[in-house]
Amino acid sequence: MNYELLYLNRTDIEQAGGAHSSVYVDALTEALKAHAEQKFVQPLKPYLRANGKDGHIADRIIAMPSYIGLEDPVSGIKWIGSKHDNPSKRQMERASGVIILNDPETNYPIAVMEASLISSMRTAAVSVIAAQHLAKKGFTDLTIIGCGLIGDRQLQSMLEQFDHIKNVYVFDQFESASAAFVERWKAARSDLNFVQAQTAKEAITQGDVVITCTVTDQPYIEYDWLKKGAFVSNISIMDVKKEVFLKADKVLVDDWSQANREKKTINQLVLEGRFSRDDLHAELGQLLTGEKPGRENDDEIILLNPMGMAIEDISSAYYIYKAAKAQNIGTSLSLY
Repeated sequence: MNYELLYLNRTDIEQAGGAHSSVYVDALTEALKAHAEQKFVQPLKPYLRANGKDGHIADRIIAMPSYIGLEDPVSGIKWIGSKHDNPSKRQMERASGVIILNDPETNYPIAVMEASLISSMRTAAVSVIAAQHLAKKGFTDLTIIGCGLIGDRQLQSMLEQFDHIKNVYVFDQFESASAAFVERWKAARSDLNFVQAQTAKEAITQGDVVITCTVTDQPYIEYDWLKKGAFVSNISIMDVKKEVFLKADKVLVDDWSQANREKKTINQLVLEGRFSRDDLHAELGQLLTGEKPGRENDDEIILLNPMGMAIEDISSAYYIYKAAKAQNIGTSLSLY
């Protein structure tokens, strides 16, 4: 037997369209609809923490398996590791991993793919899709908190998908990081106004859309910092104080069972008896199917707290895999 699978490194993924946000928006739109329609299987993801409770919140390896049962079904797993000090200590990206795709008919592997580009870009697509439904129409002011790789991907995707953004406010706890971020983006997009804020509050108070891209485990964003009509995509999970969850007009998650665990902020509020699923406006996919409304007026303050789902990675990887097969991109590997 000479069973083969396809290996795609990062360059292959880029060549197959994985460096642009559009493929991820399409893939996640399909995956989120499948989630809302219960056409998926997604076990709760386990966290491997070698240092236990003594380790940094971003030091972990996560296993994320899922099955998506649409017209063209697929199974797979993302195995992604992260060390918070990789960039500063080792000059490496914080996160790295692989995605394995399986044919659900046989459960044989069909692809092994570099994961970190897909992972970062699909995370950005979550903010894009959410902003389509939850941000004010024609919003002009975007805030990015955290100027690492995730912040870069978030800004790239937002600018690719929304042509009405005029002002970008950025903050990072390391001034050199935000300065380099602004300098790089000013050179790429001289038509936009980039502002390097001196404090997180300064940047957040300006944003129609606020996206958190940090590795903090200490909430710092206060409700009073948010202007009327702000939409917060709390990508990095722990940035927003509890009062924001309790005072926001709408709170959404991607998946309630994923969000209500690991003693994240929502889980803490649930354990304290101050928040429940009844207080949740919707899971994100319910907006795409029309089951729940998105923004209903320009004054609503809306918070999305997405934990990140395996179906997003597997759907994105499968879209890229099919594009790579069609274009004869990648390396065939023999399983035997």
